Parts: sequence; C-alpha cells; structure tokens
Amino acid sequence: MDSLNNYRKLVKQLLTEYAEIPVFDSDTQNEIIFDLENDRYMLINIGWFNEQRIHHWVIHIDIIDGQVWIQANNTDRLIAEELVAAGVPAKSIVLGLQPPDVRPHTAYGVPCSEQ
Repeated sequence: MDSLNNYRKLVKQLLTEYAEIPVFDSDTQNEIIFDLENDRYMLINIGWFNEQRIHHWVIHIDIIDGQVWIQANNTDRLIAEELVAAGVPAKSIVLGLQPPDVRPHTAYGVPCSEQ
C-alpha cells in the first residue's frame, strides 16, 4: 500500500509542476483534476485562442491495479521517464496510449491481468 500512496503522490506532484508552466500566446489556463476516489489524474488546458474554444487534455494518468497508466501525453516530454526518475519502477508503468500488442516490447510494464 505504501507504493500505491507513493505513486499517487508522485503523479500529483508531476501534474502540479506541469500545471505551473505558463501558457503563452493564448487566453487559456492549465487546470489539474485529481479524482482520488477513482485514481484518475489529469492536466487540461482550457480557455480561448484566436476566438476558438480550447479544451485540451494535456496529460491523463490513471492508477489501475497498483500500476501507473499513462493514458495520454500531449507534451514533448517523456512522462514515463520522469516517473521512473522520481522512483516509480518501470514495470509499474503501463503505456496505455500504446496499442496492447506493442506494450510488451517497450521498456515498461504490461497490465497486471496480462502478466
């Protein structure tokens, strides 16, 4: 259970740091969403740009069966590598944004149900 609480803490910390990155050239803002009951963590960018409504998922991470699932990463940063550097074992990270048949060939984990 300690590792699960640590994963939650690290994911929240990561998203909070990303949310603090200023958004330039638009009237948008970053917002973080922490659904602690369902272990869903998201960073969205919301607002207006050139009279267009912006509602964009930047990062979406879930914790499922004790594993950190990266569901979306619309940044140029390697979120999985940052999580490993912060202390999450690579085998505990699932690249949910990759097709299921590709996941076993990455440096990261596969869903617990497939082990």
